[in-house]
Amino acid sequence: AHTLEAAAALLGQYRAAQAEHDPADAGLAELVAADALAEGEPADAGARAEQRLAAKQTAGEAATEAAGALRIARAQQAAVETAETTLASALRALGPAADAAERLIRLDQTIRGGGDNLRKISLATYVLAARLEEVAAAATGHLLRMSSGRFELLHHDDRHGNGQAGLGLRVRDGWTGEERDTATLSGGEAFYASLALALGLAEVVTNEAGGRPLDTLLVDEGFGSLDPDTLEEVLSVLDELRAAGRSIGLVSHVAALAERIPAQLRVTPGRAGSTAEVVSGGVRS
Repeated sequence: AHTLEAAAALLGQYRAAQAEHDPADAGLAELVAADALAEGEPADAGARAEQRLAAKQTAGEAATEAAGALRIARAQQAAVETAETTLASALRALGPAADAAERLIRLDQTIRGGGDNLRKISLATYVLAARLEEVAAAATGHLLRMSSGRFELLHHDDRHGNGQAGLGLRVRDGWTGEERDTATLSGGEAFYASLALALGLAEVVTNEAGGRPLDTLLVDEGFGSLDPDTLEEVLSVLDELRAAGRSIGLVSHVAALAERIPAQLRVTPGRAGSTAEVVSGGVRS
């Protein structure tokens, strides 16, 4: 813009000077001669005339350059205006796509548990949390039996530190009426709470699979951490499941279990390796 204004001003000055001096050009020689005769200094008059001619020539060259610069500047200005028009049109066309892209980005962040998702629960975790809530409800029925009515399992979606929330469990203690973390359960309590969860999970999976049951359950160790009364409650629950048609396999070193389990596979370690024998009804085979 400044180049255009400067070039236009310079060209205007040249044209004004040209209009002023052109009428005198025709009689320049006569004026030079008359001035020389009157003053008696032809050399000085000629020098002044040459200076005027040189100045006019210089001004003409400058005007020519200014006109060229003006043409270039106008062409550049036209190109800039065209680019601005094209850019504005492109931005208007891009607007809806940019808005849609921003919405998709925010949705993606929310699905992943970030952005506007205040609970920081991803969509996958949310779906799993719904299933975990069902598992906890199904497990509570078994846990109440095993704990003589003391414990219930509850799902919660509180955050832990900076991690995602949604897959947490607590126990409600019927003796104190308070909720607490599952990590506060003793060894025996944690064992039958885990067993109750396994049974609850089997029931939920059965329902989700169209009623097709999980016929086999294998429980590995943990019985030694139970007191006699609790052990009896746990075995009663397992006996009910077995009576309903499920196959229950127990892995344990607890001697009391040998009296309750009619069919056993006893493994005996030895120097040459372990040996296994089937015991049914107290009779080895």
